[in-house]
Amino acid sequence: MTTSEQACYCLLGPLDDNEVPNEEMLRAELEDSDPQKKASGLKKLIRLMISGERYPSLLMVVIRFVMPVDNHELKKLLIVFWEVVPKTTSDGKLMQEMILVCDAYRKDLQHPNEFIRGSTLRFLCKLKEPELLEPLMPSIRNCLEYKHPYVRRNAVLAIYTIYKNFDMLIPDAPELMLNYLEGEQDASCKRNAFMMLIHVDQNRALDYLSTVIDQLHSFNDILQLVIVELVYNVCYNNPAERSRFIRAIYGMLSSNSAAVRYEAAGALIVLSNTPTAIKAAAQCYIELILKESDNNVKLIVLDRLVELKQTQSTEKVLRELTMDFLRVLSTPALEVRRKTLDLVLDLVTSRNVGEVVQVLRKEASKTNDASEDDHTKYRQLLVRALHRCSIKFPETAPQVIPLLVEFLSDCDKSSAMSVLEFVREAVQRHEALRGLAVEKVMEIFPMIKDGPTLRAALWVLGEYSTDAHSIESLLARVKESLGELPLVDSELRRAAEEVKRDTGDHPLRSQLLEGKFFVGAALAATLTKLAVRYTTLMSDERKKNRLCAEVMLIISSVLHLGRTSLPAAKMLDDDAERLGVCLQVLAERTGIVMDVFGKESRRSLENLLSSQNEEEDKLKDTAKSGTVVIQVDDPIAFSQLTVTDENASEENRLEASLLAATGVAAKKKEEEDGQTKLSKVHQLTGLCDAVYAEAYIHVHQFDVVFDMLVVNQTADVLQGLTVELATLGNLKLMERPQPCTLAPHDFTNIKTNIKVESTENAVIFGNIVYDVGSSQSDRSCVVLNDIHLDIIDYINPASCSDEEFRTMWAEFEWENKVLVNTNLKDLRQYLDKLLSTTNMRCLTPDRALSGQATFLAANLYAKSVFGEDALANISLEIAEAGAVSGHIRIRTRSQGMALSLGDKINVSQKNW
Repeated sequence: MTTSEQACYCLLGPLDDNEVPNEEMLRAELEDSDPQKKASGLKKLIRLMISGERYPSLLMVVIRFVMPVDNHELKKLLIVFWEVVPKTTSDGKLMQEMILVCDAYRKDLQHPNEFIRGSTLRFLCKLKEPELLEPLMPSIRNCLEYKHPYVRRNAVLAIYTIYKNFDMLIPDAPELMLNYLEGEQDASCKRNAFMMLIHVDQNRALDYLSTVIDQLHSFNDILQLVIVELVYNVCYNNPAERSRFIRAIYGMLSSNSAAVRYEAAGALIVLSNTPTAIKAAAQCYIELILKESDNNVKLIVLDRLVELKQTQSTEKVLRELTMDFLRVLSTPALEVRRKTLDLVLDLVTSRNVGEVVQVLRKEASKTNDASEDDHTKYRQLLVRALHRCSIKFPETAPQVIPLLVEFLSDCDKSSAMSVLEFVREAVQRHEALRGLAVEKVMEIFPMIKDGPTLRAALWVLGEYSTDAHSIESLLARVKESLGELPLVDSELRRAAEEVKRDTGDHPLRSQLLEGKFFVGAALAATLTKLAVRYTTLMSDERKKNRLCAEVMLIISSVLHLGRTSLPAAKMLDDDAERLGVCLQVLAERTGIVMDVFGKESRRSLENLLSSQNEEEDKLKDTAKSGTVVIQVDDPIAFSQLTVTDENASEENRLEASLLAATGVAAKKKEEEDGQTKLSKVHQLTGLCDAVYAEAYIHVHQFDVVFDMLVVNQTADVLQGLTVELATLGNLKLMERPQPCTLAPHDFTNIKTNIKVESTENAVIFGNIVYDVGSSQSDRSCVVLNDIHLDIIDYINPASCSDEEFRTMWAEFEWENKVLVNTNLKDLRQYLDKLLSTTNMRCLTPDRALSGQATFLAANLYAKSVFGEDALANISLEIAEAGAVSGHIRIRTRSQGMALSLGDKINVSQKNW
């Protein structure tokens, strides 16, 4: 059975020659006087020995004819040769020839060339024979005093490795390193020596740190990082030492190295929860964000600040630094700005909201003249931030509304719609703001050119113009925007007089002549609403009739225009019907219809806002449920007696990050869930095949670990057994599995890494080839079953606003329409199974999906680990047979992701 994987220090490629050289050919090349031929022969010998061949007679040849040559290439190759060559006899005793080798390396340790000394010292770190190392100890000690730091640095590593493996060879190593530290000046040498003291004698390391604690600011960054790690571990394991060394961490916050400041701030937060420490660490993080040019670093530090905010005690301290966080907005990266605004809006309070709004207003004013895409998106972020501030703190709305309303005339539709959504919510929630909002929107109304923005502005003005004066003013604005009435007569007259059409001062007229009669339908509904409200406010019948007549003239004029050939596009039947209904309402003025136009719109808005608040509260509750809350009667976790678990309030951050980086933490988690791991085992060959193989696929973000078990089910020795793999899709095989030899009924594990480049389904296929016994003429082959990688392993549920969803839906060009084919008879059950299968999140609120109905429509959204967005719209209904029918439309930026999601749904829904 194959043992566990051993450490490998050298990786060599296969022989270039098709013919394997024999011993005589190797001897001839090694004995040749040409150094190039010696090097060629030595390379071949090394490769053959790694493959398992043994040439004991060539050992003396190498010692006699290769070692005395003063050639740097040969020196390098000899280091590799002595690493792989067997150094003991069959009974475990050291070969006599090794005495000559030991003497040669003693001379290399005294060589005047620093490279030869240093490389020899690095080689000695890999030796596991104390008999070879013992005669070299005096020379190794002398290397600590050599003039070149490269030699001294490797001498420290050699002493550390030898002391760790064979402490009897140099029992005074800790004391030797402490004395060496006091006189050494090179930063890398001091770092290696200090690292050795940390691992072999921590008390001596602390004693040395106590003597130089006032000089830490002058140390090099590589040594400061080691000191931060030492102080963190010592203070974490022994809290009584915090008062002794916490000053060292504070000193590191002013280091010249960004890495040192980051690590010191993280250690300070864990070691001390005082407001002073948290404030100092947070300020250090802010300075890092401002000074570092790499956006990835900025995002990492922002994530640390967001983690800090999760604790109540630290959140109070961070609130005092809200204005400092706003300095990060000077960074041009959009993602950094987005995270910063989210953090600031969570920390803003009634004390500093005025200053925050002032800064956001200045930032918004800077984007007025910018037309770049990033500036447009940044403007949307600022509008939403001001929106949240105004809703949360209504006293700031009078400062915000005048600024935001100016964006209504902007060519960017998203910013204008965000402003109108804000105005709509603000005036609905806070009645005192209605007068100001209506006045400002009415002032900007003639400059609005975009159709959707016009419709939204008309709705807001029509809904909240509640007095006779504002109604009359709005009607005058509408007539001014339409131009001369009736529309058809004026256009025909203009055409007859051959007057050039100029609709620049009449936005509504321009929209109607372009064939956008949805604006006309919105205009008719708004004017009808105004007329209905005006009739309840005024007692003078003449004024009421005059206003209703003007409104009916406008609506009928729009309807007439739509039925002519003057517009660029024909009016739709839905728009014509809407205009006709409005005319009928104004003509008949029945009580029920008047109530619908007068009150139901506002009730619907109130229901919409309340459902949105419920969804936001639900998301907040979900986020809070993930935090660990320790109850009064929970058992106390003693760090000295128990390992860190989910109930622990804190953990060793450095160890946790190291485990996460090396994948150990993920392995432990998988071992706890054996059933889940077994479900991901793929059988690659049959049970009756000569070679049985199965594989476990471990998906870790961008990498796939292919862990394969190969079993020899025959009574023969299988030589040169090679697993040949290939991939289909956006997969890249990072390394080829190495050949191996299997004894009868033996087994081995073969691992290889595969890189995933995008989110789509992919296939791994291949075969196993081997030789039976020593015969190489007829190689056997076993074909492996294909392994299909699931796209769901790379997709995570995500959320976005309705506006962002619509924007992405319009931008994405790849669409895959999947027909529903299932035996399920419940719409909600089908939706739940679809969400669990595709790993997507439903953006449609539960309130909209509740109740008994024969149809269902919803929007789904997910995001891949590569940052790719996946959108889906489902339209379901109950067919006559009682089963669910309909279709699912999937849109993504890439074709592969859309097709892969569709295939996943098609395969899964057949089993529901």
